[in-house]
Amino acid sequence: MSENLLGEFLRARRELVRPAEVGLPDGPRRRVPGLRREEVAMLAGVSAEYYVRLERGRDRHPSPPVLDALARVLGLDAESRDYLASLAGNALPARGAGPEVCSPTIAAFVERAPAPAFVLGRFTDVLAANEAAHRLHGRMPGNVLRHLFLDPGSRALYPDWAELAAEAVGSTRGAAVRYLDDPRLTRLVGELSLKSAEFARLWAQHGVRAKSAGTKRIAVPLADGGRETVTVGWEALEVASSPGQVVVTYHAAGGSRAERVLAGLSR
Repeated sequence: MSENLLGEFLRARRELVRPAEVGLPDGPRRRVPGLRREEVAMLAGVSAEYYVRLERGRDRHPSPPVLDALARVLGLDAESRDYLASLAGNALPARGAGPEVCSPTIAAFVERAPAPAFVLGRFTDVLAANEAAHRLHGRMPGNVLRHLFLDPGSRALYPDWAELAAEAVGSTRGAAVRYLDDPRLTRLVGELSLKSAEFARLWAQHGVRAKSAGTKRIAVPLADGGRETVTVGWEALEVASSPGQVVVTYHAAGGSRAERVLAGLSR
């Protein structure tokens, strides 16, 4: 894990801002994508020298007014603003490096759930899953990020793979600020960055996403070897006794084909 996450985040996000979006000319002589450092400094009302220090990691604790100005210039949404503030010194204490497990009570709850359900750990490890979740995915993976970026079968399972992959990386990036010193996160990011160019590209963008519900399309494996694509809803419920863990459950619209498929998986 880099020791200059604040600088990397600022650099990645300024490269995404088109000059025209902040009222600057976007001429052919530009040699860098997005905004120049001195342009960000000017728009944020700080000196160019100070902003350079921020990007290079020489100053890592800008004041709240400076953070607010930078967030405005870079067009950050609420989740990215919170992430920026955490990088500037408000990160939560890192958790220990021991193996992560879910409580027996939560595991039993998931096992008895009437629909596909599983427990996801801080670094996308699947800590528990019921049989319906295994059937829906053709067996649940040990780690969602590794599955998405290192298992070619994930692209057949998820028709909207690119969107799901970006969401998974953004969610992990947002949570990572709480566990910067955890070697499990360092190993996971290092492994995926080496083995997957797509993961490395998405991680370097510093995109932050925070979602607790949504829909996804899944090409459900069938007994005859074929697949049936259904659209299901999902919700992630935080486990209060184990910060960072969530119980993910699936559901479908009443009377839909997806509802019948989910019901069949739970028998």
